[in-house]
Amino acid sequence: MGGFLDSLGKLLRTSAFKLSAFYLVIFAVTIFLTLGYVTWNAQRLVNQQMVSTIEAEITGLAEQFERGGLPRLIRSINRRSRSPSASLYLITTRTGRPVAGNVEAVSPRLLAQPGQHRISYERVSGEDGMRIHRALVRVYHLPGGNRLLVGRDIEENERMRDVVRRAFVWSLFWVFLFGGVGGWIVAKRLLGRVEAMTLTTRSIMAGDLGGRLAIAGTGDELDRLAESLNTMLGRIEELMAGMRQVSDNIAHDLKTPLTRLRNRADGALREARTPEELRAALEGAIEEGDNLIRVFDALLMIARLEAGNAGDLVRDFDAADIATDVAELYDAVVEEAGMRLDVQIAPDLPLRGSPELLAQALSNLIDNALKYAAPDGDHAVAGPIRLVAERADDRVRISLRDHGPGIPEKERERVLGRFIRLEHSRNRPGFGLGLSLVAAVARLHGGTLRLEDGAPGLVAVLDLPAEGGS
Repeated sequence: MGGFLDSLGKLLRTSAFKLSAFYLVIFAVTIFLTLGYVTWNAQRLVNQQMVSTIEAEITGLAEQFERGGLPRLIRSINRRSRSPSASLYLITTRTGRPVAGNVEAVSPRLLAQPGQHRISYERVSGEDGMRIHRALVRVYHLPGGNRLLVGRDIEENERMRDVVRRAFVWSLFWVFLFGGVGGWIVAKRLLGRVEAMTLTTRSIMAGDLGGRLAIAGTGDELDRLAESLNTMLGRIEELMAGMRQVSDNIAHDLKTPLTRLRNRADGALREARTPEELRAALEGAIEEGDNLIRVFDALLMIARLEAGNAGDLVRDFDAADIATDVAELYDAVVEEAGMRLDVQIAPDLPLRGSPELLAQALSNLIDNALKYAAPDGDHAVAGPIRLVAERADDRVRISLRDHGPGIPEKERERVLGRFIRLEHSRNRPGFGLGLSLVAAVARLHGGTLRLEDGAPGLVAVLDLPAEGGS
């Protein structure tokens, strides 16, 4: 019993039930006012009809009185009293003694007061015999002191009013009954879905980051909320996985330079005998420290970009100018590495974002091409590096193609993560942050970084939305 009461209390506290109850009250008040207005108007119309009928009766009787005096009025009332109807007639003397009519007895005090009255009187009602009826009457004082009463029985009207009143009460009862049951069903259904969401979120908070909220498939607001939360949970899971991977990679990839830095310092303390040896050891330690600082700067920049905290760098600019500047900056470097930089840059490539970050991204791509596609001992000459910037509908597409070993298709998504280095590149300098930074810059500009097969080589494509594009 206690569990049922707890469930009922929880159900009654739900927003769905409160909202249903609120609309139920509004609906009931609307019905109450509507039926009340209709009933009042119907009753008013019936009363007006009765008053009009009484006035018409009085007008007719007045004509009879004018033509033949009291005897003719008495004959007319006797004739009308014999016909079955709801009309009431009575002529009495000044003292209240009945002379003619179909009403047995009326209070002399009532007959002494001319005007309209509601009265109770006795009347034969079929098999029920004498019964008390109610009527609306008008009293007149005739010349000579006689009293004239003309009215209409309102018993049927009273019964109709009772029927309407009972129907009104029962209507409200059924409205509240079905409305309450409907509100309970709606609240129960919503509460069930909310409880399922709550259980899922609790399991997620307990560590199950792969959990997702159930979607009923109705397309309602709860489904849309669940879809949005699932997208958010997917992003959180991705970021958490990235954090774990970054932590593992930091422990793995930064251990070597830190160990090397420590060994240099230890060797300098143990073995250096001259100022020149100490100076060389310190320079080596400083170089290792600078490498570590660059790694952490890159990590901080990636974190800042992924958090969207680069609003102070955002403005409108022309990507063609940035690509041209980067190409001019690296032209001599590429030539020195034994390769050629081919450039094809279309004019007027409007973007909204950070020109500095885009320049950094293009520099990283060219650095990667130089690192992995430069000629080595087995290949005295390498193919050119080709930089293309062009407009594609409402997009700005910047691609860099090299003729190096490329990246296997199954690894192309993975290498965009932080500290990801393939086995064949482990012996080369670097920490696996270059492509991760480029991908973060692309996301900041609302675009993507794709790695494609250059056959041979690798094609890195920055696909960014153009300023003013749809």
